[in-house]
Amino acid sequence: MARFGDGAGRFAGRTVVVTGGAGGIGRAVCAGFAAEGATVAVVDVNADAVADAVSVLGTRAHGFTLDVADAGAVAELMRRVHAEHGGPHVLVTLAGGSLGTPRDLDAIAPEHVDLVLDVNVKGTLYCCQAAAPHLGDGGAIVTVASIGGRQPSPVTGVPYAAAKAAVGGLTRRLAKELGASGVRVNAVAPGLFLTGRLQGMFDAMSDAERREVLDAIPLGRMPELREIADPVLFLASDEASYITGVTLDVNGGRYMPA
Repeated sequence: MARFGDGAGRFAGRTVVVTGGAGGIGRAVCAGFAAEGATVAVVDVNADAVADAVSVLGTRAHGFTLDVADAGAVAELMRRVHAEHGGPHVLVTLAGGSLGTPRDLDAIAPEHVDLVLDVNVKGTLYCCQAAAPHLGDGGAIVTVASIGGRQPSPVTGVPYAAAKAAVGGLTRRLAKELGASGVRVNAVAPGLFLTGRLQGMFDAMSDAERREVLDAIPLGRMPELREIADPVLFLASDEASYITGVTLDVNGGRYMPA
């Protein structure tokens, strides 16, 4: 199996593409890779957020603005990253979420379903498909599922649950298909990380409601961003060289699969 770089950091000499890289979790993941020597392509649909993230992350980061649901744009992105920075050797598909769509079944319209599936499922597939020819032996993909695709969630709706469950199946199938090329494909399934809209929702809860959320988590607290970034970096690293096709639950014990 190929190994990339013997310099400082686990990802020295590697190029990492992170979609959704300008969001809260995305920035933490990008910062983790950059700190360990990677060249990081920060990919997001929000151009201003991309520019801000790159300015904070420094010279190891390069920004790209696109919608991951646009297959042609995704393919061009991977070709450009390959030409300008090499690789990519690692892909992390954080772009996704419930995207502001309604939670309640009677409020969900066809356009809400299309949006959530297009970004979470199709976007993940398009990015993996476009990156695969460049990853090479020793390459890694980390997709992003969710606790909401593993058990019912009080904060997200059916389209999100279906999309994130689909990411799990997509991950396993890609792991089977790309394994012979030496490429590993794994997923993380985060619990409730309080970034953006979720932080506002949590803050708006009563003390009793917040206590109920915390009581459902065996560790009894909300997570820090590093506690999702670190598992992503682990799965992308050579330390996980014999791990593929798994979904790693990162939720403080709220969901414990058999």
